[in-house]
Amino acid sequence: MVEGHHQEFIGHIREAGSTIVLELRGEWDILAASVVSGRLDALTGSRRPDLVLDVRAVTFMDAAGLGLLCRARRRARKRGGRLRLTGVTDDGWVARLLRMAALTGEFEIAAEEITGATCLADCVAV
Repeated sequence: MVEGHHQEFIGHIREAGSTIVLELRGEWDILAASVVSGRLDALTGSRRPDLVLDVRAVTFMDAAGLGLLCRARRRARKRGGRLRLTGVTDDGWVARLLRMAALTGEFEIAAEEITGATCLADCVAV
């Protein structure tokens, strides 16, 4: 897929120590999965990755998007790392899908935003 499509699904990328915080946005369906899978594979391919996916700006997620999250979680764990979700709200798409798929307990939910993160990409000065 075209590299430029990443911006439709990935927002800010920040780093806080060894933790990478990746903002997901838009509709996470089969298109998002096909466009972003390589990027998530790269982020979870290192030794002991520590990745936080911020899902606040996700407006829709289906089984393909959930599958991508599960793959990233599995890859991170396999390499001795972890994957956390933040921005999960009870009435949001991600929480609903996790409940429907009986995966609520499979993902670590970070209740608070990761502080002290330095912008790596696609950040706008305010």
